[in-house]
Amino acid sequence: MSSSSSVRISLSFIFLALLISPAVSQTCKSQTFSGDKTYPHCLDLPQLKAFLHYSYDASNTTLAVVFSAPPAKPGGWIAWAINPKATGMVGSQTLVAYKDPGNGVAVVKTLNISSYSSLIPSKLAFDVWDMKAEEAARDGGTLRIFARVKVPADLVAKGKVNQVWQVGPELGPGGMIGRHAFDSANLASMSSLDLKGDNSGGTISGGDEVNAKIKNRNIHGILNAVSWGILFPIGAIIARYMRVFESADPAWFYLHVSCQFSAYVIGVAGWATGLKLGNESEGIRFSAHRNIGIALFTLATIQMFAMLLRPKKDHKYRFYWNIYHHGVGYGILILGIINVFKGLNILKPQDTYKTAYIAVTAVLGGIALLLEAITWVVVLKRKSNNSMKPLRT
Repeated sequence: MSSSSSVRISLSFIFLALLISPAVSQTCKSQTFSGDKTYPHCLDLPQLKAFLHYSYDASNTTLAVVFSAPPAKPGGWIAWAINPKATGMVGSQTLVAYKDPGNGVAVVKTLNISSYSSLIPSKLAFDVWDMKAEEAARDGGTLRIFARVKVPADLVAKGKVNQVWQVGPELGPGGMIGRHAFDSANLASMSSLDLKGDNSGGTISGGDEVNAKIKNRNIHGILNAVSWGILFPIGAIIARYMRVFESADPAWFYLHVSCQFSAYVIGVAGWATGLKLGNESEGIRFSAHRNIGIALFTLATIQMFAMLLRPKKDHKYRFYWNIYHHGVGYGILILGIINVFKGLNILKPQDTYKTAYIAVTAVLGGIALLLEAITWVVVLKRKSNNSMKPLRT
């Protein structure tokens, strides 16, 4: 290879590196935007690839901000907010930017978020002016929000504000703001902004509370997956197939009861953590998942009482008890597996976790099918042998 070719290749790699490096190493200090205002402070926000430039004028308690972030999807929205009384999104005084579907121009709206079910443009609890939005096409469709905010007196006294930021998907029918995802990054997109921060960019805090909430979500998911999604099906398999074998009586019964009781205790713990998460996440509702969870707890509690009401085998009501016990049991089995998958869709863990649960479910289903075939062979053979026995005279 000639020296000139080597030089050309080297220059090509250097040019490519120069093109890539700004995108890889982008920070708030490397950003530029329209306007002649300067912002002495900037923050690389820890979630959602977001940045904040700001300046605070103590003489008139005015906070000037530029918030930048890429929407969750093309045509999506971004939001930055101050929450005067809490740390989450509910109660936030929010600025939302998106591209107008009609003309493709970036616009900014205000939302006073009283609940997640009501995301309608409305006036904020404090004054805000000089609002503007723009798209930074060079930064992969990043949107920016410009605004000046009159900081409430009680927050001025504290010297800091609770900021919340978020990104979301494309707009819904009629230009309605769609619900954002509930991944870990979305749940952790909040912090405390120090109004008196120096040129290094202020302070970021509030991670412990978010981490605790994420940990509780994971505990809730694990407890319920083990209970409703694994132990209850195993208990049902034991009851249906082991009792066919006379040598397994009464061992199958005690195994069945132990398995279902353990599943119930773990399930109640998971249900309780779900209630706690719901109380701590005002405005966040997953109605179907919640309602199925309540139904599961109710049915499982009824099933536990069934053990106290279990009549003897020769009792005249045993037939009806069997119908009730089996019907409720299969209801728990089906609803439990459905709700585990709904929970996985909400938590959105790594794909390996969902794949692992699918594999466990498939294995349990395969075992059930194999035992179903074996037990039918045993039952039919037993009936055949009984029919061939000579009648006593």
